[in-house]
Amino acid sequence: MGMELDVPQGVLLAVEDGEAVSDRAERTVRILFEHELIDVTWSRYEDGESGPDPHIHHEHTDAFFVLEGELEFGVGRDVESVRAPAGTFVLVPPNVVHTFRNSSGARALFLNFHAPSKNFAANLRSEDVEFDSDDPPADGGRPASDAIITPPGGGERFERHNRVVTLLGDDVQLSVNTIEFDPSFEVPTHTHDDEVDSFYVLEGEMEFAGESSSVRARPGMWFSAPPNVVHGFRTDVGARFLNVHAPDAGFAAGIRSY
Repeated sequence: MGMELDVPQGVLLAVEDGEAVSDRAERTVRILFEHELIDVTWSRYEDGESGPDPHIHHEHTDAFFVLEGELEFGVGRDVESVRAPAGTFVLVPPNVVHTFRNSSGARALFLNFHAPSKNFAANLRSEDVEFDSDDPPADGGRPASDAIITPPGGGERFERHNRVVTLLGDDVQLSVNTIEFDPSFEVPTHTHDDEVDSFYVLEGEMEFAGESSSVRARPGMWFSAPPNVVHGFRTDVGARFLNVHAPDAGFAAGIRSY
């Protein structure tokens, strides 16, 4: 179970506490967060394990961040092969054909974001829902160049006096960045009225605050604040984390124009 801050709640969840919708020798898939604006999963794929066949989504963005190992993506009309080692971010907008697999010879761990949800988590549970997924269209869909592939160390880097923000990729429905904070950095409590603000701790330690309580987060923990949930965060040892906004709601533009 996740640790809850206040009502309405922000939720902090360790990967190992996520709901396992698949757990066998070849793979584990855990739901970390479920909301109409975004569903988030963590997955372990052993060598040779494949995701779904080439497909498209008409109404939502499908994105990935590789945490460990390497995935191979197929993207676009010709399902062009793209190698994605740890630290790679892949954003597939609507109507771009895509698939993925682990052909690396080693284990791969990754996060997967569907924004908006369009019943992704419910579909994983085999619930009787309509999920926004289709076979590749006759015209092949949008070109591979419409996908965003950001390699390790890539992205738009913005250095501030006490932090470094790197935008990995964005579209209207989703933006993902990494933030590296110096020790003793703090973002006061605040709310967003039209987006889910989420974090995955990569290095260091963070403290997430609600209106009247706080929880500490170590690497491998996910925190989400749905719309209108009071949240803030700080670190006294330094930290590096993913920050995910669904929808983007102007966040990326704000970083670029700061």
